[in-house]
Amino acid sequence: MMLERTRARRQALQILYQRDITGQDVRSILDTRSFNDEDGEPSDYCRQLVLGTEARQGEVDARIEATSQHWSLMRMPFVDRNILRLAVYEIMFEEDVPASVAINEAVELAKAYGGDDSPKFVNGVLGKIAELRGEPVPDDVTDDVEHEEGV
Repeated sequence: MMLERTRARRQALQILYQRDITGQDVRSILDTRSFNDEDGEPSDYCRQLVLGTEARQGEVDARIEATSQHWSLMRMPFVDRNILRLAVYEIMFEEDVPASVAINEAVELAKAYGGDDSPKFVNGVLGKIAELRGEPVPDDVTDDVEHEEGV
C-alpha cells in the first residue's frame, strides 16, 4: 500500500501542477487524462488527494500562508506550492495518514521535483504545521521555514 500511495502522491503533484499552469480544474484533467504520467491511470487515492485538495484549497492555502515566513503562496515555485498543498491536505483531512508520513513523502517529492532549497523549506513549513496541530513530527524536521529565492 505504501508504494501505491507514493505513486498516487506523485501523480497528484503532476495533476495539481498542470492545474496551476493551465487553469483547468482537477476534474477536467482527470476526465480527459490530459496529463503526462509514466505511472499510468491515476489511482483512487490520487483522485481522492487532488479532488480533496482542490475542494479544501482555501483552508489549505490559509494554513500554508500563516506558517511560511516571508513567503506568500503565489511567490512560491509551482512545485513547492503544490507539494505543500498535498501534504497539508493529508495532515489536516486524511485521518489515516500520520503527519510524519505526509511530511516525509512531501520532502521526497521536493527532492525529486523541487529546487535545491525545496526539501528544507517543505520540511520546515510542514513540521511547523504539524507541531501547531499537536501532531508528532519526524526528528529531522527543521524550524527553518524561510525559502531562498531562486536565481
